[in-house]
Amino acid sequence: MKITFLGTNGWYDTNTGNTICILIEGIQHFIILDAGNGLYKIDKFINTKKPVYLFLSHFHLDHIEGLHILNKFNFSDGLTILGPPGTKKILNKIVNKPFTIPFKQLPFRTEIQEISEGFHESPFSFQCHYLLHSTPTFGYRFDLDHKIITYCPDTGYCDTAVKLAENADLLISECAYKSGEISEDWPHLNPEIAAQIAREANAKRLALVHFDPARYRTLLERNRAKRAAQRIFPHVIATIDEMQIKL
Repeated sequence: MKITFLGTNGWYDTNTGNTICILIEGIQHFIILDAGNGLYKIDKFINTKKPVYLFLSHFHLDHIEGLHILNKFNFSDGLTILGPPGTKKILNKIVNKPFTIPFKQLPFRTEIQEISEGFHESPFSFQCHYLLHSTPTFGYRFDLDHKIITYCPDTGYCDTAVKLAENADLLISECAYKSGEISEDWPHLNPEIAAQIAREANAKRLALVHFDPARYRTLLERNRAKRAAQRIFPHVIATIDEMQIKL
């Protein structure tokens, strides 16, 4: 299994990266996590014929703005978009005129599925549960090819994040804040709290993503976040765009 980090910024694009988008290539499926501007690179990495599933965590623009370039692609086996309740109404408004090309005019079949909180078995086993954010936000746990991958996007510390990451082979966690920063009004994680979640969950590895570019202006600052996290949990990666890791 290969994971490619196509966009590792939160909020907006800078020279450190595009907004959040992650590609998981399994034996039988491609899974995309969120659709920030990093999505535009995905045809560089999807080069075999497999079904493609896009999981949306929530509808802040940095997680869906890449959808306006879907017409760039031609997913031969189609695209299935999955997200929280309300996904169909929101996407059918945004991925439509006058904003962009409507779903019905894309050069491939597209299906939108709204999923409920809990455990799902099709097309592969996964769980989704609400995290702690300013708007309803799903975190995901995938059981794919005998590996567990957990995705905790925008969130503050919560028991749900720990449960989703329990014994995961890889926890992909947001790290919008710098060391020591915290906000109850706008919940996000700093490197120490992301590491605390990984340690409490007994995860094997932690990949930090969704760096706030107003705080993390250079990649060097991401490395400092990595070192801060490693004081609590040793197996940490500070991601950058187009980084790839294998499980």
